[in-house]
This record gives sequence, C-alpha cells and structure tokens, in this order.
Amino acid sequence: MPDWLVIVFLGLIEGVTEFLPVSSTGHLLIAEQFVNRQSDLFNVVIQAGAVLAVLPLFPQRLAQFFTRFREDATRDYLWKLFTAFAITGAGGLVLEKLHFKLPEKIFPVAVALLAGGVLFVVIEWLLARPGGSTQITWAVALAVGVGQLVAAVFPGASRSGTTILLMLVLGLSRPAATEFSFLVGIPTMLAASGLKILKALHHPPPGTPPENWAMVALGAVVAAVVSFVAVKWLLRYVQTHTFTGFGWYRIALGAALLAWVFLEK
Repeated sequence: MPDWLVIVFLGLIEGVTEFLPVSSTGHLLIAEQFVNRQSDLFNVVIQAGAVLAVLPLFPQRLAQFFTRFREDATRDYLWKLFTAFAITGAGGLVLEKLHFKLPEKIFPVAVALLAGGVLFVVIEWLLARPGGSTQITWAVALAVGVGQLVAAVFPGASRSGTTILLMLVLGLSRPAATEFSFLVGIPTMLAASGLKILKALHHPPPGTPPENWAMVALGAVVAAVVSFVAVKWLLRYVQTHTFTGFGWYRIALGAALLAWVFLEK
C-alpha cells in the first residue's frame, strides 16, 4: 500500500473515532497491526487536527464565552470546564513524571472496548429515559476530569465514552453530556498534543528518522475534515437516539479482538 494511502487511511480512522465513544487510540492501535506504524508525533498532530476541526460546530457556546462573559451562568460553565481540564492536566503531569506509557498490545484494548460497550448497554437500559438534566453540576465537572484520566490510562476506554457514561449516570441529558465532553476534550487534547509536539521536536528519541511533514499535514487535513462531519452527525444523532448502538459496536469489536488474540496463541 502506498505511503500516502496509509496516511489517508489513518486520518480517516482518527477523524471518525476521535469524538465518537469508541476510542480513537484503540482503533489506531488496531489499524497499525496491518499497516506501517507511524511516529507518535504523527498520531499527536492528526489528533490536534481532528480536535480543531470541531470548534466551528459550537458557535453559540463559543460566542457565549466571549460576548456574555459577565453573566453568572457563563462564568459558572467556564469554571466547571476549567476544573475538569485542570484535574486531567494535573493527573497527566503525574503520569508523565512517572514515565507512564500506554500499552501497545491488542488485549487491553479489547477488554476496555468490551467493558465500555457492556456499560453503555446496561446503563442505557437502566436509565430508559429520553430526557435528563441540562445543568452541569460540580459533581459532573469532577467526574469528567477523573473520567478523562481513566481513559488516558486504559487504551480502548475512550475519553468521550468514559466521560459521557459518567454524566449519564449523574443524570445529565445525552445532548448536554455530549457537548460538555467535547468542550472539555478540546483544550485537554490540544494541551496534550502541544506538549508532545514540543517534546518530540526538541528532544527526539535517538535514531528517530526525520518526520515527513507533507504526510503529517495530509493526515491532519483528512482527520480534520472527517472529524467535522462525524461530530456534526453525532450532535444531531444524540438529540433523538441513545448510545446503545455504540455499546453493541464496542461489544462486537472487543469480542472479535479477544478471539483474534486467543487464536494467535
């Protein structure tokens, strides 16, 4: 397969899965079992492209932050966004100091996908309600911060999937949970991406070949375009649907991966 086609393929996967509750990290790890593995810098940059692309999808909320900043409701929402981001950032710095590295094996991804899928199906069945609160409480903000850390440690858990599950359990509506998860994820992932990019550029691992920036740019553009379309679709989807379908998808994929792991032994 030509290099450019591999890059487009990985950009498509990143764009589709970055914000959907199915784990972009897990899907990229699976894809790299079949195509040439790219550098960590490449994965980080295309993630940043996917994140930046969704900003135009929240025009009212972003306009509120700039034009209605003096209102109590706006400041309250921003403080809760910052709190969730700060918890994740502090935990991420601790993991960095401990030299934590994500496992690159299929087995933990399969287990996390399967477990998350079961939780989605069970929680949606237990809730069995179309509505829910739209109020972001401090409990929600704290849960989202912790949920993002859980997803950072377990590949396949999915940042958006973990945080949305926690918010549903706390009584938030699906649209409100999806929006808050995405808005917290944007600064979180951009900050993480920025730090990793600076580290990779200033302290590249010994023996690392020079980065092909044309291919990196191609992957980032593909991821951005696909991410924009995927998130626009999801924001409409959650207005009238549950997350049960994503749960069954995760269960099917996790089970297939476990079968693959055991058959290879």
